[in-house]
Amino acid sequence: MSGPSTPGPALDALELAALLCSRVCHDLISPVGAIVNGLEVLDDNPKPEDRDFALDLIRKSAKTASARLQFCRLAFGAAGSAGAQIDLGDAQAMARGHIEDAKTSIVWNLPRVLLPKNRVKLLLNMLIIAQQTIPRGGTLTVDPIGEGDVMSFRVTASGLNARLPQHIAALLSGDQPPATDAHAVQPYYTRLLAQACGLSVSLAPEGEAVVVAAS
Repeated sequence: MSGPSTPGPALDALELAALLCSRVCHDLISPVGAIVNGLEVLDDNPKPEDRDFALDLIRKSAKTASARLQFCRLAFGAAGSAGAQIDLGDAQAMARGHIEDAKTSIVWNLPRVLLPKNRVKLLLNMLIIAQQTIPRGGTLTVDPIGEGDVMSFRVTASGLNARLPQHIAALLSGDQPPATDAHAVQPYYTRLLAQACGLSVSLAPEGEAVVVAAS
């Protein structure tokens, strides 16, 4: 197992907190906005078919918002007290609820065990990064590296035109200073989680797939 990557310039703690909050808001604004739009349609005394459309929109958007909130709470939040452990089965359920849709599926090859919370948070953030490499959808395959409390992870993203998103590999390795926007803060935060676990995260092509690995 290789050692953790050398830390690059660190964000101020308040700035990091603000950027992570912005990231969560960015993930929630779309489904919450759709709920508001659906309610506005209902307020206009719509025809029956428009009412049915609005209710369906509200129902689907509320489900999406709930799934994203649960995922973000675990991926970015405190997720229990210091030293807490998290069930990988719960992590799997939240990952499926947040990521899986008509285009993207998850193959989960991890055992159902309790792991230190930072390792589980690291895994969920690795899944976010892997999802970005297959913008047209595909399959995310999650495999363990090692076992027990020191288990780490490998996420293989396979899909049409899988690609490396610009700058993310450099943000993960620490070769690029953390950028001050809500998109770039997530891979930077992933690197911080890896360092807290004594690991480093890599992002690299492998054949026609892209692999995110922590070791």
